[in-house]
Amino acid sequence: MVEHVLRLREVGVDYRTPAGAVTAVSDVTLDVPATGLTVLAGPSGSGKSTLLRVLSLVERPTRGGVELRGMGTARLSSRARRELRRRDIALVFQHPADNLIGHLDVGDNLRAAAQAAGRVARVEEVLERLGLPGTATWKVSAMSGGQQQRLAFGCALARQATVVLADEPTSQLDASSADLVLETLADLARRGVPVVVASHDPRLIALADTRFDLRNGVLAA
Repeated sequence: MVEHVLRLREVGVDYRTPAGAVTAVSDVTLDVPATGLTVLAGPSGSGKSTLLRVLSLVERPTRGGVELRGMGTARLSSRARRELRRRDIALVFQHPADNLIGHLDVGDNLRAAAQAAGRVARVEEVLERLGLPGTATWKVSAMSGGQQQRLAFGCALARQATVVLADEPTSQLDASSADLVLETLADLARRGVPVVVASHDPRLIALADTRFDLRNGVLAA
């Protein structure tokens, strides 16, 4: 069994601006365990969302390397990176509606997510795990923000992703809706699903099995 699902080695990310180059992430080295909940914690602007994009293979780092399941990705073509993301990585965004197909019902969202990864969705099984039994025919618009975000994690389960990454998944939710997402994250961690979350939500951070703190793009000691 692979001990770490994702690894970063001396990763740096620079952006060009009219005022010159800006370093968003500087020389970050970390290992993401193959099970449980890993949290990238830090205030807004600390670099955690940038780091999450690098981990999800959405963004290439300016320097350093990223490994997925022990495989280096630095020399992969853009097409090969897309294929890896499609098959192995599920990314949940902070706005619930951005994660779902609004004109499809709940069951069809799960089926579409699975099909995109070349898999078949076990709709009722996933909904049971999410605490949303009997909702397969619901319209997404009929769900609360917390239920929608919980369904987004369900789409990751339907895809049988190797790792699930989420960017501030509770930041756009009220307290009761956020509670639904926290319950889902805790359940995924108990089941050994590797989940990586960028967040400054103290309740979410408290659930972490592994925590990395970022300040100004650098891992805090």
